[in-house]
Amino acid sequence: MKITARELNRATLSRQLLLRRESLSALDAVRRIVALQAQHAGSPYVALWNRLAGFAPSELDAAFSGQKVVKATLMRITLHAVHADDYQVFREAMRPTLYASRLGYRFAAAGLTPADADELVPELLTFAEQPRTTAEFDAWLEERLGPEKKAGAWWGLRAYAPLWHAATGGPWSFGVRPSYRAAQAGPMRLGREVDPDALQRLLVRYLEGFGPASVADMAQFAMVQRTPIRQALRALGDAVEELQGPDKTALFDLPGAPRPAADTPAPPRLMAMWDSVLLAYADRSRVIPPAYRREVIRVNGDVLPTLLVDGYVAGVWRPVEGGIEAMAFHELSPAAWDGLAAEARSLLTLLADRDPRLYSRYDHWWAKLSGAQVRMLRG
Repeated sequence: MKITARELNRATLSRQLLLRRESLSALDAVRRIVALQAQHAGSPYVALWNRLAGFAPSELDAAFSGQKVVKATLMRITLHAVHADDYQVFREAMRPTLYASRLGYRFAAAGLTPADADELVPELLTFAEQPRTTAEFDAWLEERLGPEKKAGAWWGLRAYAPLWHAATGGPWSFGVRPSYRAAQAGPMRLGREVDPDALQRLLVRYLEGFGPASVADMAQFAMVQRTPIRQALRALGDAVEELQGPDKTALFDLPGAPRPAADTPAPPRLMAMWDSVLLAYADRSRVIPPAYRREVIRVNGDVLPTLLVDGYVAGVWRPVEGGIEAMAFHELSPAAWDGLAAEARSLLTLLADRDPRLYSRYDHWWAKLSGAQVRMLRG
């Protein structure tokens, strides 16, 4: 079976709840869309506002504080918010990657080995049975390893150890100075061995939220090598089916998963910074036109908040005094601007009670962008 580029776009939008806002709880929505990028504490809130009818931020507050949704270093070794029931499987699938990425470099430069990490982690998790700040972990590690090793040790352990970010309050549940606690998700293994069952389950969850996808897409999402992914797909057997993508690339999906028609309407959206829909693929052209990729994904890895028009990135936005400033990379129709203005009014209501200047620390990028149209969208 063949699938076109536009059908791929609509499949992604459908599974990510971006073809229409759904009447779901915040907890159920996080489960449906699999993983929310959470490098910026406000982004999971903006992501759910884009996807849910009548989104109440207090629901996500409660999910974070009650550890029903958890924030941790997972896929691509970045911060994600995921349903607590998914955390253990996701971390088990990611364990070889976390081991390889965090127990070398600064960890090794501090004179520490992976064996040292495996010896330290159980004690560290006992220490973190209640939330602890970075300063408290520094003191704990200095007592055991000395001042020369503590920084490198914490650099590795804060991602390798099964730790959740602890909610600290504030407008978006987490502040700029994080606290951590031991993951409350049952026993988890250490080491670098691949867990085939966990990887298979991660791939199924990924396809539920982001499919159809290629092996390269799956490797990009999880930062897992392609050989284990191919092995996992073979092991899944008839639980996945193979499609032919627009460039004849082999794509995989779950039988019966939604794939709307190419002409399905896609409403405008003001997407969060680092929204998962922009980053979950090796081939990001299914949502980001190639000509705009360098504008949206900056050289240091910042992924700017974007305008989505007809299902594709068409520009960027930022909150400013008096409204939302929107920059389109190409000329938009009056109807598209009207839709974006309606979205902006809703978003400004959300931000007014939380953080009216969300993302202001990234304003320096604005002068480096080249847009065809700039509009002020007022509340």
